[in-house]
Amino acid sequence: MIRWAFHGWERRLAAASNDDRTVRPFEWGLDWLELRMTAEEPGSNGRTGSATYDAIDRWVDGVMADTDRFYAAPPTSDYELRADRLTFPSVIDSPYPANNVVHARYVPAAPSPPGSARRAVVILPQWNADAEGHVGLARLAARFGVSALRLSLPYHDARMPPELRRADYIVSANIGRTLQACRQAVVDARRAVAWLASRGYERIGILGTSLGSCLAMLAAAHEPRIRAAAFNHISPYFADVVWEGLSTNHVRKGLEGGIDLARLRRAWLPISPFPFFDRVRDRQILLVYARYDLTFPVPLSRMFVDEFRRRSIPHRLTVLPCGHYSTGIAPFSWMDGFALIRFLRRNL
Repeated sequence: MIRWAFHGWERRLAAASNDDRTVRPFEWGLDWLELRMTAEEPGSNGRTGSATYDAIDRWVDGVMADTDRFYAAPPTSDYELRADRLTFPSVIDSPYPANNVVHARYVPAAPSPPGSARRAVVILPQWNADAEGHVGLARLAARFGVSALRLSLPYHDARMPPELRRADYIVSANIGRTLQACRQAVVDARRAVAWLASRGYERIGILGTSLGSCLAMLAAAHEPRIRAAAFNHISPYFADVVWEGLSTNHVRKGLEGGIDLARLRRAWLPISPFPFFDRVRDRQILLVYARYDLTFPVPLSRMFVDEFRRRSIPHRLTVLPCGHYSTGIAPFSWMDGFALIRFLRRNL
């Protein structure tokens, strides 16, 4: 009965945004990956071209052979802090000028006692978070001694192109654009970490929620200055959440007929946590999932935890007695916030 009640509640909460969800057509998006098809490779614009998929498959092989290069974040000195607003150029140059400037909210903690290490966390909010999403969490972290830098994800709030109402371009039925947008989020987070380090922060963590959790995992796997990471809602595979999740049903509708789940999982492997589990073995890790989640389906979350256990990767685990959307509603938001902040205080 409890599961039935929570699942009904989750569906009602999700339905509140149904009018804004657009089913966009399937596209391979080779131009976003700087791939070009030759005349002998038909299907570059088709919905089921096997030659096109083969080109992406080879591209994935190349990326996975050197993900440090794929997620490299060359240094920049072009940071600008005005009051609590930080901006800096993204590593990735997308076709949308607004998206190429990273926006962040900086919430410093009170000065640390003499001799103590300065602590900070980069916060990556959920998909379609507005400009205020997770700012309260950043303030809570600062109140407990951990300075916070809350990033806006690509194509969100100030970074959103004028034709969008939702941040559709970071997760969509365009295979290549989704890859590029998620890569952009990761390298943006690495530049945020670099800025915190330049400000004298010695212990830096990262916290991500939902889509932000996946991106935080990728950042933690490639940024050596991150020593603690909290992943709030988890899945080992990016594609499986999109295919099975409640919130991405409209994206799946666009994908179906153009690609199946097995091929989608392979195409989106570079933005999936699974290949990078062993790269966070030396970090302090918190895993959080919700028992009645329909957006990050529970079997996927348990698969993530089981794989950590199978590989003997040290971690802490919190299971919330709610669903995905209801995590943001009291008292479940208090439980989640308590677990996240306690972890950061103890491990930074």
